[in-house]
Amino acid sequence: MPAVQDLVVALGGAPPRHLGAPDLLVRHTEGPSDLARYRSLRRRVFVEEQELFARTDVDEYDDHPRTIVLVAEDGDGELLGGVRLHPQGEDPELGWWQGGRLVCGVDSGRGRRGVGAALVRAACAIAELEGALRFDATVQAPREGFFARLGWERVGETEQRGIPHVRMRWPIDRIARLVEETKAPLGALLEPLGQGAGAGWLGDDGVPVPGSSVVAAVDAIAPAMVARDPEWAGWCGMLVAANDLAAMGAERIGALDSVAAPDRARVERVLRGVRDGARAFGLPILGGHTQVGAPGALSVTGLGRAGRPVPGGGGHVGDEVRLTTDLYGGWRPGYTGSQWDSTSGRSATEIDAMLDTVRRLRPRAAKDVSMAGIAGTLGMLAEASGCGAELRAADIARPAGAGLTDWITCFPGFGMLSADAPGVATPSAAPASSAVCGALTAEPGVRIVWPDGESTVALAGAATGLGEA
Repeated sequence: MPAVQDLVVALGGAPPRHLGAPDLLVRHTEGPSDLARYRSLRRRVFVEEQELFARTDVDEYDDHPRTIVLVAEDGDGELLGGVRLHPQGEDPELGWWQGGRLVCGVDSGRGRRGVGAALVRAACAIAELEGALRFDATVQAPREGFFARLGWERVGETEQRGIPHVRMRWPIDRIARLVEETKAPLGALLEPLGQGAGAGWLGDDGVPVPGSSVVAAVDAIAPAMVARDPEWAGWCGMLVAANDLAAMGAERIGALDSVAAPDRARVERVLRGVRDGARAFGLPILGGHTQVGAPGALSVTGLGRAGRPVPGGGGHVGDEVRLTTDLYGGWRPGYTGSQWDSTSGRSATEIDAMLDTVRRLRPRAAKDVSMAGIAGTLGMLAEASGCGAELRAADIARPAGAGLTDWITCFPGFGMLSADAPGVATPSAAPASSAVCGALTAEPGVRIVWPDGESTVALAGAATGLGEA
C-alpha cells in the first residue's frame, strides 16, 4: 500500500501535520496478528479505560468482507493506533461508508491528536478510493472539534450507551469535480455566441433547424480516444449522435462525419467504427469531410426529424425523474469505471427499440446521459428547467458489475433521463431498464437521497451556467 500522505495528496488534500516524520506509517492490516493487535488496543481503551462496552466492542462489522482496518505504527513497528471503515446498509456497492473504532494508544510517546489525524485522513482517502459518495462517523461529543478541524461536517446529535455523540460526515466532491471538468465552463464560453436560432433550447445537445422539422445535433470525440482506440472512437461518435437525436424524440435521418488522422491506416480504423455505428444506430452517412496528415479528430453531426421535439429544459418542480439505461454489457477495456459498453453487443433491432423510447414516452423534458454522468446530466436537465433535483440512491438501477459511484459518474452507453408529471403511464423501454429514481425540486443543484432518508450534496448549484431554457 502507498504511504498515506501520497493518498491524501492524490485526492487534493494536505498531508497530516505529523506525517512528515519517517517513523509514522499508516497501512492496511496484514493478517490475523495485525487485527488481533488492533482489537486488543480497542479493548484496552474502549472497554477497560473508557468503559463504553461491558465485555467487548467487537460487532458484526468486524467480520464484514468489505471492512478495511488501517493501523498506525512507529519506526520500530509499535502499534500507535487504528481505525475501521466499512460499507453501510444492505448494499455494499451503494457508495455509503461508515468509519469508526478510531483508537490511539495513550502510552505511544505521541499525542493522540497526531496519530488520530493521520488515521482519519487515511480513512477518508481510502473511502473515496473504494467508491464512497457518503462517509459518516459517529464521534464522542468532545471529539467534534478535532474532526471539524480535519474538514468534517456536523450532521446532528445522537446518544450511544447513554453518552452524547455527534454525527459527522466527510464531504466528498467527486460528482462536483466531474461536472466542473466537463460542463461548468459552458455558460461563460458560450455567452458571446448568444442564443441565435437555438433560443429556448439551452442545455440541449440538438436544436430544431428554423423553418423545418429537422433536428440537428453535433458532437466531437476526444482526440485522445481517436488516437488510442480508433474503431471505438468511430463507434462512439455515431452512438452519441444517435443518443442526442433520441433524447429529443426525433426520428433518425442520417449523419455527417468529419475525420482526421496522421495517416491513412488510422483514418481507415476510425471510419471502420463510423461505418459499423452507422449500421447499428440507423444513421447512414450522408456526407462529411476526411483528412489525412492531421492530428486525430472526429466529429459527427446527426440529423433527425421531429414535429414537436422534446426539450431538455421542460421539467417542473415535483416532476418525477426517470432513468432509462441499458444494463447489458460491461466496462470497455481500458475504460473501467468511466465507459460502459452495452451497445456493441446489441442487435440493430434492440438498439432501435431503445432509441425510440423518448419519442414514444414524450415526457416534459429529456436528456441523454453525457460524459458528466447520470448525476451531472440530471443537473443539466434541472438547470435548464429552472429547478434542482434529487436522486434516490437505492432506486437507481445499475449493472451487477458496477458500483453506484462509478455508474452515476460514467458514460453508460445508452442512457436517458426524463422528467414528467407523477403517475404518467410509460411504455416499455425493453431491452433497456427504466424506473423512476428521483424528482425535480425547488432547491438548486442535485442531492442524493440515501436509504435512511438523509441526503448529501452532489452539486451545490447550476451545472453549466447556461441558465433556464
